[in-house]
Amino acid sequence: MTDTTTFLNELTSLLGERGLLREPDAMARYMSDWAGDTLGMPLAVARPANTAEVAEIAKRCYEHGIPMTPQGGHSGLVAGALPAANGQELVISLERLNNVRAIDPINFTITVDAGCILENVKLAAFDHDCDFPLSLGAQGSCQIGGNIATNAGGLNVLRYGMMRELVLGLEVVLPDGRIWESLNALHKDNRGYDLQQLFLGSEGTLGIVTGAVLKLSPRPTQNRTALLGLPSVQAVIDLYGLARRECCDLLTAFELIPRRCIELAIEATPELRDPLDSAYPWYVLMEVAATGPVDLTALLEALLETGMERELVLDGALAGSDTQSAQLWQFRESMLEGQRRRGEHLRTDISVPISAIPDFVSRASEVVMAASPECEIIAYGHVGDGNLHFNILPPTAMADSDKKAHLHELEERLFEVLDDFHGSISAEHGIGRTKQAPYLARLTPIEQEMVSGVKALFDPKGLMNPGRILPAGE
Repeated sequence: MTDTTTFLNELTSLLGERGLLREPDAMARYMSDWAGDTLGMPLAVARPANTAEVAEIAKRCYEHGIPMTPQGGHSGLVAGALPAANGQELVISLERLNNVRAIDPINFTITVDAGCILENVKLAAFDHDCDFPLSLGAQGSCQIGGNIATNAGGLNVLRYGMMRELVLGLEVVLPDGRIWESLNALHKDNRGYDLQQLFLGSEGTLGIVTGAVLKLSPRPTQNRTALLGLPSVQAVIDLYGLARRECCDLLTAFELIPRRCIELAIEATPELRDPLDSAYPWYVLMEVAATGPVDLTALLEALLETGMERELVLDGALAGSDTQSAQLWQFRESMLEGQRRRGEHLRTDISVPISAIPDFVSRASEVVMAASPECEIIAYGHVGDGNLHFNILPPTAMADSDKKAHLHELEERLFEVLDDFHGSISAEHGIGRTKQAPYLARLTPIEQEMVSGVKALFDPKGLMNPGRILPAGE
């Protein structure tokens, strides 16, 4: 291990005072995420301005045995990009790598730096009559590198797939400082092992993504949004099956929302008003989009008419303009803030087969309520890909000091139910630190061998984001 003062002085010479932050006040915002979780103090925060500087930082860390923590837009929810409490990890922020390198509207590709904010990428694509379809609540702050590292999903997975389906090429700085450049804008490439897929969802444990070629789609010229009231989760799933057939690939979003989330959204954003004349147990927020002469209004109205005839839909509101559509989507955004204001609570991002959602919600709710009758369950999510956020607010009368242990116990019970459905403990947030124990507990011996082997091949010194996904030193 090198003398850290000498090491940091070397980085200051390389990056300049602006490129290396060492004072606690300057590093504060790199120590917490969107939820307000904070772990510890980094050794320093490096802010490289280009791929060559990232490579030089990694090379020097590798030579001196300094652990590295790649960091994007601070929107993660599993503590994967937060510095450890031991003060030994160098945070490497990609925020200054924020250039759009190239756009090819005929090939439908965009090449960007990893530090580009998702919303800026979407706007750049829009200017060329294209669309980058990844849609996240945090798109105003999350970065493409983080989206790649966590294999981000979001609202439009049912039509466009997760980030894994939207990446055509990568540029990656390996743990020893070498640069692997594979920025090929090819839609078909079948040359042996697809190495770039190893980095998608790797959470910065195999290397640092510095650039990417992303797949674009034609920009929709029209979209229609509807918010519907339904009697049960089973009705929601039945309506989804109907919508999937009637709307086919024009269906871009289909969100399950319980009544409690509507209330939380109104609490968080007082200008919101109840969207329908009556309150309903469950809601669906759905959207269809198209390019060309398709009558989306007639398509949706026919779907809703059939849904009402089958007593799946009880009431609904169909947005007549982009402004009204944005107002309906505001419920989906504000309900997250409403939960956050309630303080510490269990956040999950599980997945089950779509057809199993009603049974899972019923069984999981029974198990959780039996263990904690005073807690509050908030189950919502992306029906089109089976991803549920089965969140739990602890009893309001419970002491803050008891909440963490109580929520952990409820999570274990929830995951036991999930195992019966052959589901996943993480559909989009990743593993990071917070889900490491349940992840490892569910790995088969052969999976453990393969995962550990991949890590050892790319990062033999264990310096790249140690302690995330796998325990540090493995």
